[in-house]
Amino acid sequence: MAYTWFILLLTITGTALILLLLQGTSLGQALHERIPDRPRRRLFVASVSFFLTFGGVRAVVYAILHQIPPFHFIEAGGRHIHHLVFGIIILLLVGYGWLCEIGIDSDHSSIFLSRLMSILYGVRAALTLDEFALWLNLKDVYWSPEGRSSIDAIILFGALLAAGGWGVPLFQRKKK
Repeated sequence: MAYTWFILLLTITGTALILLLLQGTSLGQALHERIPDRPRRRLFVASVSFFLTFGGVRAVVYAILHQIPPFHFIEAGGRHIHHLVFGIIILLLVGYGWLCEIGIDSDHSSIFLSRLMSILYGVRAALTLDEFALWLNLKDVYWSPEGRSSIDAIILFGALLAAGGWGVPLFQRKKK
């Protein structure tokens, strides 16, 4: 059960940290100024949370496989629960939130919710795509050669997110 709580804690802490940096510092203001297009900002925030979550989950799984306490796999009734399940649950929540148009207005609370939904989208994508090989093979091939398809999926989707959010506007000088 420690694995479940750690993934949950990692997700909440990472989300809170990114939100704090974006809401309470000049970093958020710089992001707002350098990427004035709101959908592009959401892509940027999602890509940052995507890459951070991917790295964190890989580190946790490595720790589990090398029996580094307190980590172990989640099991319910003798069945291993993969982390893509949490990604799917977050996907459903974020999709529902966007269907309800959460975070689409221009007021301060809506900007916060827009960033929160973007962060959760990145978390969701990383948790789900990290086990993409499981989808294809219908068996656990995480660290085997067949597991390489998960890394390929992460690279392709990460590149798509990064190109959309980190593209040219982030690196352009602000016009005076």
